[in-house]
Amino acid sequence: MATVAYILLGLVGLIGLVAVIWRVGSRRRSVPCPVWLRWLVELDNPFTKTNRAVVIVERLELEPGMVVLDAGCGPGRLAIPIARQVGPQGEVVAMDIQAGMLERAREKAAAANLANIRFLEGGLGEGKLGRNRFDRSVLVTVLGEVPDREAALGEIFDALKPGGILSVTELIFDPHFQSRPTVERLARSVGFRERAFHGNRIAFTLNLQKPHEGMTRRT
Repeated sequence: MATVAYILLGLVGLIGLVAVIWRVGSRRRSVPCPVWLRWLVELDNPFTKTNRAVVIVERLELEPGMVVLDAGCGPGRLAIPIARQVGPQGEVVAMDIQAGMLERAREKAAAANLANIRFLEGGLGEGKLGRNRFDRSVLVTVLGEVPDREAALGEIFDALKPGGILSVTELIFDPHFQSRPTVERLARSVGFRERAFHGNRIAFTLNLQKPHEGMTRRT
């Protein structure tokens, strides 16, 4: 029993050390999670339920047949359960700037026998998403890694169907943490409206909605 406790304590210490180094390095430039640390991204944070995949997915209010964008999908921690929820008639676009992350996500999709995930290498703001296409989109500890955050949110806004929802999750442990006021300000600047808030000031999910037909993005 003591051995297990020491192992867990060591793991927590390692995660904490990586987070500190990553946060310091990120002060000078945006540093996405390296591929060799993808195992860390796949873990649910042991200190808060906000970042747990099952909780984030539940709050998306998914229905069979929906089309969902997982921007900054990493190794597919969310893309896999979302793909199961929307079913074979639905689709998930798993987008990431790192080929290594997408390769891991492909492996997991194949192991789960899921054929409704399309993988897209690229970043937000590159004009690869189209317009009025998605019912839902998720950004989980990703927004702070994007150089032009307003442009990124604007592209997602355009890519969502009227009434579509963007779910933004942020945790203080992430080196690119974005506060709730910052996310709200950026979201309002492109036309999003707040739909729901879950969590607290250091670990939260903010669900934002694109207004229904007749409302356009602010420029």
